[in-house]
Amino acid sequence: MPAALPPLTALRAFEAAARHLSFARAAEELHVTPQALSLQIKSLEEHLGAPVFRRLNRAVELTEAGRALVPGAREGFSALTRGWAAARRATDPARLTVTAGPAFTAKWLAPRLPDFARAHPDIELNFSASLRRMDFETDGIDLAIRFSDRDDPGLFNTCLCDEWAAPMMSPALAAAHPTPESLVTAPLVHTDNYPFGPDTLDWPRYFRAAGLTPPAPGGPRFSHADHATDAAVSGTGVVLGRWSIAQGDLASGALVAPYPLAIRLPHRYRLLCRSGEETRPQIAAFLAWILARIADTPDPGLSLTFLDFAELP
Repeated sequence: MPAALPPLTALRAFEAAARHLSFARAAEELHVTPQALSLQIKSLEEHLGAPVFRRLNRAVELTEAGRALVPGAREGFSALTRGWAAARRATDPARLTVTAGPAFTAKWLAPRLPDFARAHPDIELNFSASLRRMDFETDGIDLAIRFSDRDDPGLFNTCLCDEWAAPMMSPALAAAHPTPESLVTAPLVHTDNYPFGPDTLDWPRYFRAAGLTPPAPGGPRFSHADHATDAAVSGTGVVLGRWSIAQGDLASGALVAPYPLAIRLPHRYRLLCRSGEETRPQIAAFLAWILARIADTPDPGLSLTFLDFAELP
């Protein structure tokens, strides 16, 4: 029979100390005294019959046996953490945590959330608006809305909507610049919201696609698409805006997209969750709700002429 495992507390003390290579820092993480942690390590070593650390003057280092134990200990506690998180999710059917990009959250989701709350008062909805690619396991995320050009293997994912971009501006600017050719003299707003690797969609590329002379450098630049869109609403300039971010302003008339050429982007909005969890009641409710709201969102792109991003000069 395999040898009996040492106590879980001793293994936990070892994993923390091996990660920090410091008994003091491991003790602080585990909220015990260094003396108590040292006793746990000693208990593990007695169980093993060999030392796992060499005690130096002001530090510790792993022995050969300690180095052999580290991968299994880390993997084991990681699996326990994932299992515990799954158990907590299973016992809390009213809570739902969703992550999405800040621009999509601010301009599309936030205005519609009262509708979800009225339809599902029993679900506690929590949002994490971040550009960081959050992890389902370590970040406690139930659903992710990602702007991506590919599926995520191993996850349930469904396409929410395609995306396109076109020049968008206030009605006053549109009156002053009624044709694509007059865009050459318009003030332009720039934004870094097309992270397609070495390829990007910017004003010079749009001008070339439209058969126009590329614009002179200059104009305000924003790192977030919603800020650039708000600048266009205020009349600061013309933004090469994304439909998903500008749809509310287009519907209200605060922005118009007066020129015929639009660019269909390779990225799409996708909703993802752990495979098999798409049938959890609160996830299924959110999925049905967001698909219905997207279907209800007016798309002025029906009157535009589209060029695929891959076809851009």
